[in-house]
Amino acid sequence: MLVLGVESSCDETGVALYDSARGLLAHALYSQIAMHNDYGGVVPELASRDHIRRVLPLTRQVLAESGRTLADIDGIAYTQGPGLAGALLVGAGMARALAFALNIPAVGVHHLEGHMLSPLISDTPPEFPFVALLVSGGHTQLMLVSGVGRYTLLGETLDDAAGEAFDKTAQLLGLGYPGGPALSKLAATGDASRFPLPRPMLNSGDFDFSFSGLKTAVLTLVRKVGLGEAADIAAAFQAAAVEVLASKSLAACAHSGATRLVVAGGVGANAHLRERLTREAAIRGISVFYPRLEFCTDNGAMIAYAGAQRLAHAIGGDLTFAVKPRWDLASLDAV
Repeated sequence: MLVLGVESSCDETGVALYDSARGLLAHALYSQIAMHNDYGGVVPELASRDHIRRVLPLTRQVLAESGRTLADIDGIAYTQGPGLAGALLVGAGMARALAFALNIPAVGVHHLEGHMLSPLISDTPPEFPFVALLVSGGHTQLMLVSGVGRYTLLGETLDDAAGEAFDKTAQLLGLGYPGGPALSKLAATGDASRFPLPRPMLNSGDFDFSFSGLKTAVLTLVRKVGLGEAADIAAAFQAAAVEVLASKSLAACAHSGATRLVVAGGVGANAHLRERLTREAAIRGISVFYPRLEFCTDNGAMIAYAGAQRLAHAIGGDLTFAVKPRWDLASLDAV
């Protein structure tokens, strides 16, 4: 089965072709970071308009790179939610219209399911079951994954997502948008032990997270010592956030008996998080799986892969559609 995947949930337009027999054939991505940087964050209307400009050229590019034509496609997958409503509608409208024209099935994919399954695209995919740490700008969750569509929520953030806390802390340090990568780069030059910052809910006895208090502690610290100490503040913040993420993830594995941990989402690209998780997981006999760095952020490949799993089980629906800006991952049907 050859599946076209379309991702347009926020500020990146991604298109990919996935062959269920041969794997990923081609993918292309356009990021709107430069456009939104002028505003310090994503402007939904601008994001939607830019998706309209990019989605068809990217589709043509992917078809050309893979040596395929529209007539070769067996199904189309698109991000149905969660995300920005207007941005989601661009991808959904394009995918459903193309499916109608080609008389092939189309399926809406949950954005987080795409992230969670993205390590399965690699040459050494994890086997089910595993615990998944979904950690991005909009979501921080721990899920027990028993199969495609078989997800049990173990814990989630009660306020800010980890990626959101990284971005907001970066803004406090004058690093601009998007802040996560810039903060991590600055943190590499700082002393994480100089400023003690709280580890919210580290010893709460559950698998929930909270990053709002950590962000507030950074704000208080910046007001006290100034931006001249930005590198040490960045390092201290990153160390605190990573310790909580790593400790909760490994505790969730111990609780569920899982020996495999998947880390997905934009923050999953953080080198400090990867190093700490890999080191501490090895001590506990747990294998950690990460997506390729290019698939940590939003991309069409993860949507094409997740869609292929659902289309293979005839979960395609009719040609009516609606987007879901808010969508509970645990509500998905198993395949």
